[in-house]
Amino acid sequence: MTARRLADDRGAASLWLLAVGLVFVAAGLAGAAVGAARVARHQARVAADLGALAGAARAIEDQQAACERAAHIVAANGGRVTDCVVDGLDLILTVTVTVEPLPGLFRVANASARAGPINTAAA
Repeated sequence: MTARRLADDRGAASLWLLAVGLVFVAAGLAGAAVGAARVARHQARVAADLGALAGAARAIEDQQAACERAAHIVAANGGRVTDCVVDGLDLILTVTVTVEPLPGLFRVANASARAGPINTAAA
């Protein structure tokens, strides 16, 4: 009777266990990819904010000095300046951060920031 029971066993439980395990691995990879994209978005925002603040401090000199300072701070935070405009004493900065959430899959996060002195005449 034991020989018959062994012959009836086809290993289906092993295949089901493997399938469930692969589903968990795929869900984990998807969660990691979403998490990496969210981190990149936050990193782009931080880089834009800090770069705009640093560049606005030099906006009184000229646009080149302000944008160079902003680009230095943005690069230190893992970003790249895609646009830098000085409007009066305000600095408007657009930053891009590239992230690779999964091998071979690249995503780009963009953020913009504006910094400058408070305009009391407009308030």
